Amino acid sequence: MSSLKGKVAFITGGSKGIGYGVAQSLLDLGMKVAITSRSKEAAENAAKELSATDALGLEADVRNYESQEKAVKAAIDKFGQLDVMVANAGIGHFGSIDELSPEKWQETIDTNLTGVFYSVKSSLDALEKSKGYLITISSLAGTNFFAGGAAYNASKFGLTGFTQAVMLDLRQKGINVSTIMPGSVATHFNDHTPNEKDAWKIQPEDIGELVVDLLKMNKRTLPSKIEVRPSQPPQK
Repeated sequence: MSSLKGKVAFITGGSKGIGYGVAQSLLDLGMKVAITSRSKEAAENAAKELSATDALGLEADVRNYESQEKAVKAAIDKFGQLDVMVANAGIGHFGSIDELSPEKWQETIDTNLTGVFYSVKSSLDALEKSKGYLITISSLAGTNFFAGGAAYNASKFGLTGFTQAVMLDLRQKGINVSTIMPGSVATHFNDHTPNEKDAWKIQPEDIGELVVDLLKMNKRTLPSKIEVRPSQPPQK
């Protein structure tokens, strides 16, 4: 995108963590953003913190297609267009397969994989109109499996493959598609509270910088899959 000022981004799971960091980075460039959360209060409070005029907080559950459609429509009604979809919302349930409940399996798949499908489907018409950009937030767990990660690995392996296939589908329509696959990020993921011990990790604003770099790149060039990890090993 030649100029980002005035462009509009929709970010799922944007009330904290990576989504919040991405929203802040885009606002700093003069973009407008809509962020979602399953909590209306959390979404609206985060939007107020981000910008009084250019951020919109919306209640939406990525696991529900009608909820996503309604939120995307509200963003377009507010800002007039949609140029960027960042499918970021995700959860993690971890445990050995003998401990993994059907409910936790389903919630993980519904959020991390089906939720992205719903986010993409609800924004396609607007993105085709703007010749926009779709960015999914996968994980290094989408290519590296580990014990206790059956549900999470399955969702992120699926998300990585889904995004790459969608990239091939949509480039014919002028929509660029990339997936970012972070390693350890200092967020509230899996009920963690970020603290000073997380300084070695990737920070949410670092992912925001990656998103900005993608959007600024010449349209003819498409980094379709980006792996990113902390430059230092885990700190004890």
